[in-house]
Parts: sequence; C-alpha cells; structure tokens
Amino acid sequence: MRPNRFNKAKEKPLVKDEYAIVLDIVLNDSNSFKNDELAQAIGVTTYSLLELVPKEEVILKNGQRVYIGDGKRDEIQFIRKSLKIEDLTGSARNELVYTLGDIIQEKEGQFVQFFNLAGPISLRKHSLELVHGIGKKHLKDLLEERQVKPFESFEDISNRCSFLPKPQEAIAQRIIDELEGNDDFKFFTRRQ
Repeated sequence: MRPNRFNKAKEKPLVKDEYAIVLDIVLNDSNSFKNDELAQAIGVTTYSLLELVPKEEVILKNGQRVYIGDGKRDEIQFIRKSLKIEDLTGSARNELVYTLGDIIQEKEGQFVQFFNLAGPISLRKHSLELVHGIGKKHLKDLLEERQVKPFESFEDISNRCSFLPKPQEAIAQRIIDELEGNDDFKFFTRRQ
C-alpha cells in the first residue's frame, strides 16, 4: 500500500528535557530498587512532571537543577516515570508555582515572543485569550499595542497593557492549566 502524499502530517522532532528542577523529595514506597528517596521534578524545556531516582549517596534538595539528558548524569540514576499534576505532593504543588516563575523569568525573551507572535487558533478564538487576564476587549488592546511596536520585556508588556500587570504570572497559570489538562491547546507543554 502506497503512502498517501496528501495526508502526510509533519512530525515535529521530539523535544526532550536536558535539565529538571526538583520540586520535592518523597519516600520510595516500592521495593523494586534500593533508593529510599525519589524526587518529583519539572523539566525546564517541556515542563513535564517527572519522578526521578537519585544515584546512591546523592542527596537532592528542593529547587536543585539536575541533569537528566542522555549524557552522563551525576545526580540522577534514571527517570522512573512521568507524573500528572494530581500525583504531586502538596509541597511539590506549592513549589511548582515558584519554580515556574523562576523558569519563566529565565526565559523571558521566549515568552515575550509568544505575546508578539501568537495568532488565532480558530475564527472565534485567539491564542492569547487562553492566557489569564486577556479577554476579547483586552485582546484587542494588546494586539493594537504589539502592532505599534513589538513588546521587548515583561515590564514593557505590563507598562503598555495595564490589564496585565504581571505577564509572567499569567504565563505560569497557563502552563499549570495545560498540565491540569483544562483544554486541548498546548502552547508550552508536551502532551502526556
């Protein structure tokens, strides 16, 4: 059977996290391996929630950045599994908000570009409407502002769009919404 040349979906290369940030340390309830502790973490590229097994004699701390890529790992033995947001401990869930804030601030340029380049997702809905604090009226104002001059920073966005005083918090909430599976649109996270 010949492949249909009209139905070829463009496949994006799978993006993998090279680093993760530890959200919480939990006791291992499985006897399948020796480690007494596991780490709940978030990937800094795909925002995947992960359960990590540290190497023996390694003590991880909340907020620690660890290498989880394909190369030699110093702290992490292996990634045990992907987690859903409801699998996180209360502590990890609380830490998630602060950790996302740090990651977003570190990648400010990437997120500012989202505000500059985001487009409609249908005839009736714009991508930016899925960001907390942006409705139809505010969307119109934001689009007019970015047409005058592209946004340069979070501060620029908040100065020119008073309805969005903390764009980084709106982005963090959007990422949490995506992790919770609140709708089908994924701008920042990978489908699990």
